Amino acid sequence: MSDSRIKVGRIGEALAVEHFKAQGYEIHARNYRTRSGEIDLIVQRGGRIAFVEVKTRRSSKFGPPQAAVTPAKQKQISKVALHYLQTQKLLDVPCQFDVVAVVLSWNFELIKLHHIENAFEFYANQ
Repeated sequence: MSDSRIKVGRIGEALAVEHFKAQGYEIHARNYRTRSGEIDLIVQRGGRIAFVEVKTRRSSKFGPPQAAVTPAKQKQISKVALHYLQTQKLLDVPCQFDVVAVVLSWNFELIKLHHIENAFEFYANQ
């Protein structure tokens, strides 16, 4: 992955963290990794946990950022989320899967941040 793509991803995640903090969410984890994959952010507000995929782009050439959260990506996120809930003994806590779509200018300035709550359901066919 190029340095520019890494920078774009990091900026997008940092902006998403700022967004969640401003909305009163507690940040539980950033870049939570297992053998099955990674979840960008795990946040909580009230009694509900949100597993968040952050997608950041500087061009609409390949569509909006959220279009990159494919069924395969949803399946991967679901597996990692289940692992998190099991290891933290939180299986009885309500949860949801959110996507934060971030669009940056070519000089890395924020153009748009769109928080999509309940972007997809738990992918049960593991």
